Amino acid sequence: MEVPGAGYVVLGLLVALFGALAWKYARRLLTVARVLRRGVRTGGECVRVETEPYHRSDATRHWFAFHAADGTRVEFEDLAGWSMTEGTPVTVTYDPRDPGGTATVAGRGSWSPVLQALALTAGCGLAALGFSTVLVYQAVGGR
Repeated sequence: MEVPGAGYVVLGLLVALFGALAWKYARRLLTVARVLRRGVRTGGECVRVETEPYHRSDATRHWFAFHAADGTRVEFEDLAGWSMTEGTPVTVTYDPRDPGGTATVAGRGSWSPVLQALALTAGCGLAALGFSTVLVYQAVGGR
């Protein structure tokens, strides 16, 4: 049984999902670019690596920690390479006004955080654009 309009709903949801992800990563891109230009650099380390069920390599989450200028210990999640393990030293860059919200791993051994955010923004944005194109094409009768 076919539900009338179900294809439009699915495409609309995909456009909304990938649009929201593109927006999120675009904001992160702007934050990372600003912090890398004007932020404070310090040493930190990878403190936790979590893998999702079934140990999918694309579902690994990395948590890092560092001490801010005022001595506060800050822990944050960021993107990292597959070879990153607990205890690996990293360079962290952050804005002293919001250490937890702006911290990023930036330094030798990590793919540039700007390129990571740019790739995610572009990928999600292109997916949203592609699904939007299909939605409009179907809506104007191009089955």
